[in-house]
Amino acid sequence: MNLLDHLRRMAGNNIWSNDRLYRAVLQLKPGEFEAERTSFFPSIKATLNHVLAVDYLYLDFLEEGGVGAAAHDDFVPFEESEPLFAAQRVADRRLIAFCDGLSEVDLDRRVMTDRREDGMIPEKIGDILAHVFLHDIHHRGQVHAMLSGTSVAPPQLDEFLLDYDLKLRKEEVEWLGLGRQTSATS
Repeated sequence: MNLLDHLRRMAGNNIWSNDRLYRAVLQLKPGEFEAERTSFFPSIKATLNHVLAVDYLYLDFLEEGGVGAAAHDDFVPFEESEPLFAAQRVADRRLIAFCDGLSEVDLDRRVMTDRREDGMIPEKIGDILAHVFLHDIHHRGQVHAMLSGTSVAPPQLDEFLLDYDLKLRKEEVEWLGLGRQTSATS
């Protein structure tokens, strides 16, 4: 597997993991989504809003949308989990489409990133994608841990890349339209 294929699989894993996590979050009892918890951000709600705001920022950089830091700075947090999930799914689809449109050469191409106080910094597309996936995994892990203190059990989020795990994810992956990612040999 080359790096481009890996990044495309990570984009698939991203939507799959978010789908599993949000399906758990949508089952929370009233008050649990916004309840104060111990983590980097003070609630499941704040953490998931942060993930989406950062996804918007990096998608704008990657797509060279021209919004810059305002994509994050002007983000209006969602109050409810359902519309937040819908917006996250749209962002996840944009990320998949972006990765699907890349060539190997694109991974070393630099795009400008607006860092407000540090100015415009050119970054490699491959590095940005690696950062986005790491960022999202990091904060999903925090939400996963916070779910342990709620009425909903945290979902399994690490059954995506191995053929061994195919039986555990096949239906969901196909439902999400990620058919090419149902087997590591595809």
